[in-house]
Amino acid sequence: MSEETTQNIGGGDGRSFEERVFARFDALETRMSSGFQELDARIQRLEARSYDTKPIWEQALKQIADLSRELVDTKRQLSRRLDRIESIVLEIRSDFGDLENRFGKLEAKPTQ
Repeated sequence: MSEETTQNIGGGDGRSFEERVFARFDALETRMSSGFQELDARIQRLEARSYDTKPIWEQALKQIADLSRELVDTKRQLSRRLDRIESIVLEIRSDFGDLENRFGKLEAKPTQ
């Protein structure tokens, strides 16, 4: 074991142990401070990007809402058209039934 006391460990520059510890703390604080500044700058850049996409997102939501309204309107129009088609088909069936009856009566008449 070394007979060197703790006062002399790493003390080639003539500063006391406390001075060296405080100097290390100061260096660490400086590094952390610059690191926090870099981190803050990065966060600000990310926030700026998210704000830049906000109008795009709002526009996309508006387009989705507009499309939804258009789909509802289209569905309503198609439903009306289908109702009209069903009505026409029923009319045709009725007319066809009348024609069958008329043909049946004509066929049932004895030929002279």
